[in-house]
Amino acid sequence: MDAALRFSSALSDWVLHNLRQGCAPANVIEAMRAQAMPPEAAKAIVDAFVFALRTGSPVPTDSVTVAQPYRYEPPRLPPGRSIRTTDRLVRVAVRAAQPAMAVLNDVFSAQECEELIALAKPRLTPSTTVDPLSGRDLVGTQRSSLGMFFRLRENAFIARLDQRVSELMNLPVENGEGLQVLHYPVGAQSMPHFDFLVPSNPANRASLERSGQRVSTLVSYLNEVDEGGETVFPETGWSVSPQRGSAVYFEYCNNLGQVDHASLHAGAPVLRGEKWVATKWMRQRRFVAAAEAPVA
Repeated sequence: MDAALRFSSALSDWVLHNLRQGCAPANVIEAMRAQAMPPEAAKAIVDAFVFALRTGSPVPTDSVTVAQPYRYEPPRLPPGRSIRTTDRLVRVAVRAAQPAMAVLNDVFSAQECEELIALAKPRLTPSTTVDPLSGRDLVGTQRSSLGMFFRLRENAFIARLDQRVSELMNLPVENGEGLQVLHYPVGAQSMPHFDFLVPSNPANRASLERSGQRVSTLVSYLNEVDEGGETVFPETGWSVSPQRGSAVYFEYCNNLGQVDHASLHAGAPVLRGEKWVATKWMRQRRFVAAAEAPVA
């Protein structure tokens, strides 16, 4: 059962000031422990502030909710050294258990990668992030790429890829959001973020009500990047280098509805060349976009 942990507004101001000044969370925790605060309480408080700052959610003022530790379950990704889909054999290069992650090879062929890029290019627009308080799409510093979304099963080619990816992720095609293609030119990156939705604004709360939480992500690399562009997981130390046709898969929501903060990830800056990726997010239930939702 979750529990509330209360603290003074002075402590809230001190923690927030130090984190915004660039102090490492571990150092802030250690300073709190040096003042005789129990280690578990210090970590819970600082973790809550870090999460709020990373997601743009309101920062705590006088209390935080101490959630139960994330319960890891058997991964949704099918077991084995390779995964046979309807039309392709995908090889599993690496697996990890906590968080549930895998690096997959041969997800897309070279020709499929080229076709995805060609179809996406005319439809690219500056990538946006959702403002966590208002729910509006904003062009900002979190992601300096260009992107577009295909509609689910938009054409025969996209339908074939949607089917293959759903078999890999072991959830129905209907649970998937439309395939997103992103282009990162030199210098472009994405800052550390979570893929699960934080219910901090009406748009996210409505999306969660329609389709449930996002549960897993597949980031497929569509080209060879000359230098940089790795997908980095700061909490685990993982760094996945882009290779055409390969993908990184990770999960972050269990059957209890808990979300895994260890799934924090970022796109390192592209230092030479360019990076193209195709991303698929899976939901707990059939994905219903805002435009498709019935009018109340």
